[in-house]
Amino acid sequence: MDIKEKRIKDTKVAYAQFKGSYDEIPDHMQEVGQWVMDDGLKMTGMVYGSYFNSPEEVPEDELESEIGFSYDGDLKIQEGKLGYKEIPEHSVLAAIHKGPYNNVGPVIHALAEYADKNGYDIVGPVTEVYLNDPSQVSPEELLTEVRFPVIKMG
Repeated sequence: MDIKEKRIKDTKVAYAQFKGSYDEIPDHMQEVGQWVMDDGLKMTGMVYGSYFNSPEEVPEDELESEIGFSYDGDLKIQEGKLGYKEIPEHSVLAAIHKGPYNNVGPVIHALAEYADKNGYDIVGPVTEVYLNDPSQVSPEELLTEVRFPVIKMG
């Protein structure tokens, strides 16, 4: 697995937060994407999910996630549906996972282990950036960039 440290430029995102099974993420992605389009915003390419806890740590109904899309355009805020923020420039450790979204766990664990062994402090939730569209490719062809925000220690 090829693990890289890289800088992520600041990015404007529209997002929504969810609680419950991560199996619902594809439906949430469609829902948030529709809201972004309904707001008249131009999507600029990044579709992501940030995951604040793990099915290894909490019951499925307590899993917390954030699904978002980078955008350009003027906001027409839909009350209560979307949040808007700018993610500041930051460093991440990243690796690519090829295959079904529900098989990404080993990549997450490998990144966390790499961070620990190489003097990085993980400073935020794991984020998956979805590089292709599950409606256009088979699950085996899905590409996901897995990222941990980090600070190099020492």
